[in-house]
Amino acid sequence: MQVSDNGYKNMRLIVMFDMPVETTVQKREYSKFRKYIKKDGFLMLQFSVYVRYCNNDSDAEKHIKRIKDFKPKYGNIRMIKITENQFENMIMVAGDRNEQEILETREQLLII
Repeated sequence: MQVSDNGYKNMRLIVMFDMPVETTVQKREYSKFRKYIKKDGFLMLQFSVYVRYCNNDSDAEKHIKRIKDFKPKYGNIRMIKITENQFENMIMVAGDRNEQEILETREQLLII
């Protein structure tokens, strides 16, 4: 498996966003953005927090560029790249991992 420029492979790209939904136009922008990132393979981790598995840094950069190119007119968006190991060691303070998160982790383990 190819190692990325920064030496990391098997990463997660996390997208966090706050968008206003007070007007019809803002609601439409919010809905379009959510549908777009879901179509690009992101899964909801929590409300307005989505995560996507990436094979390496260049794969993550491809998805970052897509989001930058599709950014909505309103609100703010933040993204962070973390290693798969960091993601798996996330501390759950309350609640449990959601079913989609568990299934995705199992699928990635099967691929590796």
